[in-house]
Amino acid sequence: MTAFWTEADYDDHELVQLVRDPKSGLTAIIALHSTHLGPGAGGTRFWHYPDPKDAIRDALRLSRGMSYKNAMAGLPMGGGKAVILADAAKGKSPEMLAAFADAVEALNGQYVTAEDVGISEADMALVAERTQYVSGLPNSDAAAAGGDPGPFTAMGIYHGIRAAVRHKLGKDSVAGVHVAIQGTGSVGGGVARLLAKDGARLTLSDIHRDRVEELARELDAETCASDAVMGVTCDVFSPNALGAVLDDDGIARLDCAVVAGGANNQLARAHHGQLLAERGILYAPDYVINAGGIISVTLEYLSRREGKDCDINEVRKRLAQIPGRLEEIWTESDISGVSPDQVADRMAQKLIGR
Repeated sequence: MTAFWTEADYDDHELVQLVRDPKSGLTAIIALHSTHLGPGAGGTRFWHYPDPKDAIRDALRLSRGMSYKNAMAGLPMGGGKAVILADAAKGKSPEMLAAFADAVEALNGQYVTAEDVGISEADMALVAERTQYVSGLPNSDAAAAGGDPGPFTAMGIYHGIRAAVRHKLGKDSVAGVHVAIQGTGSVGGGVARLLAKDGARLTLSDIHRDRVEELARELDAETCASDAVMGVTCDVFSPNALGAVLDDDGIARLDCAVVAGGANNQLARAHHGQLLAERGILYAPDYVINAGGIISVTLEYLSRREGKDCDINEVRKRLAQIPGRLEEIWTESDISGVSPDQVADRMAQKLIGR
């Protein structure tokens, strides 16, 4: 493996730390991109990486994305991310989570973690037994923010898709709009349900066939194979699984007017945003449209630090601001001719002093 600071995704990160605990089997990477606006905040991903380079790449790209996401959401937090390298069986133990929690605690608040792919609310509760720098904790109070950030992420994406349909297609409603959704987990499934209530036509795909078939029956939606969804003729393609799907081949296969979804790091490389623009496809920068989850867990964390619950209505108010941020980006893109991803990057970089 080459030195991480020579990787294309290294962007003057403030800290990249390898965490090892042989007794529990923990191998993890914690990356802090920027603490210009506050502690680096971002979830922990539990994933099997056959090639360790992919783990480094994920930590670097995701932490930078969190810097941009938190800045554009107006949150007083910087960007951080952690990845726990799972074995092929994805075995996870309380001892492993405890060792990870100790590593987070040792950073003395520079990094605040929450759940991400492969990590649950229950896992975060275990982590919280050993560190105070954690959010997204279980909460039984329906009037307070907290718990699984997935539904809040889904709500923000739903708002963003409606804004994209209005901007690109000139429609004030998604009724009858055809949306192809890649990934139907906590986020993608939530987006599908919200769109279905408004009368959108849905095509769903997921690597877990039982899950996607069950959701399709619930919503009276169509399904397609996970490797075919990017070629579906539709109005909106919504990627809500893992990232880097918008590469040369993926973009060439698209037959849509809009790309708007919750996956992190959707663009495989920087030039792919321009490639979308050249094809006339409106892109909703991922770290702007998918900020609902981090808005929820950050407000929860900050309120808890002050010894109070966070009113869920405050989270909803912040989610309702996502369309306005997207519209500002698209308007600037229309005027300048610069692709939306680059417009958003420049805005975010200015906010974090880069």
